[in-house]
Amino acid sequence: MKSAWQLSAVAFAAAVLSVSVWAQGTDFSKIEFTAKQIAPNLYMVSGSPNIDVNHPDAAGGLVGVLAGPDGIFMVDAQYAQVSDKLLATIKKISSEPIRFMANTHIHGDHTAGNPFFGKMGIVIFAREELREQMIHPPRLANGNPAPARDPAGYPVVTYGMGAPVKFHMNGEVIDLIPVRAAHTSGDTMIRFENANVIMIGDFYRNFGYPFIDRANGGTLNGMLEGCDQLMKIAGPDTTLIPGHGTWIKRSDLVPYAEMIKSVRDKVKQLIAQGKTEKEVVAAKPTASWDAKTPGGLGAAGAGMTSADRFVSEVYQELKGGAK
Repeated sequence: MKSAWQLSAVAFAAAVLSVSVWAQGTDFSKIEFTAKQIAPNLYMVSGSPNIDVNHPDAAGGLVGVLAGPDGIFMVDAQYAQVSDKLLATIKKISSEPIRFMANTHIHGDHTAGNPFFGKMGIVIFAREELREQMIHPPRLANGNPAPARDPAGYPVVTYGMGAPVKFHMNGEVIDLIPVRAAHTSGDTMIRFENANVIMIGDFYRNFGYPFIDRANGGTLNGMLEGCDQLMKIAGPDTTLIPGHGTWIKRSDLVPYAEMIKSVRDKVKQLIAQGKTEKEVVAAKPTASWDAKTPGGLGAAGAGMTSADRFVSEVYQELKGGAK
């Protein structure tokens, strides 16, 4: 039986480095949000599909909403251009005030709306690395400085690796679980203990190949460690919710990690043979996985197919030494 990762048709994000680039090509006027209830007081909010060039599965990342008499806890903030619509959708779920927000990682389809909610007095939690990336973003691919972020969206409370940050509200226990540099250096998983749900962020993808955002501190080893960490903290019946795409179970992580290791090992062998990055990409180390990886050859990013982009990221990390 094929895994959800093998069967899903969720588009892989382009390799982009700034809020403005994440937003390019998206018709924000057409975005509408819908909320899906996953537990008595826990909802996942997603944008209308097929209008976001970076994420054809939906307009931006999923937003988590825990609602109840203690107020609302949000996960991620979506694009800035749709903040009013997102707020209206949340208010349909609950009229209680939004008190807290946690960010899963830096990318603008998850955090560009931070300033809108920050100016409402919502306390934003995130990794220290994520705050630093907001204050000092990496340069764009063309070498130009990235656009400055609005300080109103900076996380107010930050944390590093170690024990999870815990919230107790609305009868739920929420764990902010730091992940070693994987998709980016500021990744966090959000676990809702009683609902038995974990929001993964973007180090797991349903479609195409992984995006190791090296400009924002992502690493190959960290991505594998993130999978191992998630395997340990999730139960067989835990609902795992990626930042984009189909909800999965723990068993679906196995083929994903196997694919990463397989490509890594093939790239290592080619590097040992003295192959250049261009030669390694041309050798198609992903070939045995392409047919069972939806979008593996069709999701373009930075002028390359997602398979080629992933192989280049693996080559660059292995050639330069693992972080």
